[in-house]
Amino acid sequence: MAELDFALGETADMIRESTRRYAADRIAPLAARIDAEDWFPRELWPEMGSLGLHGITVEEEWGGLGLGYIEHVVAQEEVARASASIGLSYGAHSNLCINQLRRWGNEEQKSKYLPKLISGEHVGSLAMSEAGAGSDVVSMKLRAERRGDRYILNGTKFWITNASYADTLIVYAKTGEGSRGITAFIIEKEMKGFSIGQKIEKVGMRGSPTAELVFDECEVPEENVMGPLNGGVAVLMSGLDYERTVLSGIQLGIMQACLDVVLPYVRERKQFGQPIGAFQLMQAKIADMYVALNSARAYAYAVARACDAGMTTRFDAAGAILLASENAVKVALEAVQALGGAGYTRDWPVERYMRDAKLLDIGAGTNEIRRMLIGRELIGV
Repeated sequence: MAELDFALGETADMIRESTRRYAADRIAPLAARIDAEDWFPRELWPEMGSLGLHGITVEEEWGGLGLGYIEHVVAQEEVARASASIGLSYGAHSNLCINQLRRWGNEEQKSKYLPKLISGEHVGSLAMSEAGAGSDVVSMKLRAERRGDRYILNGTKFWITNASYADTLIVYAKTGEGSRGITAFIIEKEMKGFSIGQKIEKVGMRGSPTAELVFDECEVPEENVMGPLNGGVAVLMSGLDYERTVLSGIQLGIMQACLDVVLPYVRERKQFGQPIGAFQLMQAKIADMYVALNSARAYAYAVARACDAGMTTRFDAAGAILLASENAVKVALEAVQALGGAGYTRDWPVERYMRDAKLLDIGAGTNEIRRMLIGRELIGV
């Protein structure tokens, strides 16, 4: 398929090409099994690390590539094009965990945790949500009580991506009252009192492990406080802007994957003596899918560039993933429709794309919350 040149630059183009080749060779052949067996192929992590994919936004002095969010979105898109499940776990690892450590960790924390996360030897995760604290995340109940030179954590986290395999997790807990009483902690899987609770079975994004975290008198050293004490809301909210920007690449990848399947199909599938792509209704469907993809790309890339220039706005970060998520669901549904009965079977991957696409209408802030945030910011109330 001919692609519009968004003039992202030579470096972004190189990242796209190398990631696309790797994803096509190593990830795409596993995608059906990942979904069918709800299987997380842990062995991919060091391979992706050797390509530099985990540390795209991390400065070279810490072992990263020293590049920007535009390159990260491009890599995210190409990984998700091969498997949205791996794309989700990759985004949670490389952006939610590594990029937050890079932005908020002190020198000792970066030296200790970043090398193994960037190499892929370790898997990273981030934990904000709880069973009773999703959109209203600052109502979290996990508490951290200071005792001497350490904090004791009690409570649970829920809906946590990569939880089952994570070696290093950034976890938010209450250290005071209200929104000013939240602190970010770096948790290691071996810490006393920390364990993995129930595994969460999902409709889509199967193979990207999601589980509960349990803290039962979990002992965390004082030096594992990340960022300012009681300043966790600032850490959390600033990270959400970059999270939404980068994760929008997952939806771009899903839309491209849909077109990768549908275009050859409508050229080859014949009805009434001619390829179904010859019918104007099908041509209109393809046109809508293509425009949905590239309009979402244009917004996501523009916001990523703004992030790199230090000029991003909260409402545009929310807007980019809002457009990408809703467009991806529409495109995936149209992909199923274009294949007709075949699209509703497990023999073709478009039903998986449909299930996978729906998650980001909900994750990283629901579309309802995104609309509320955009409207509130624009109106200034």
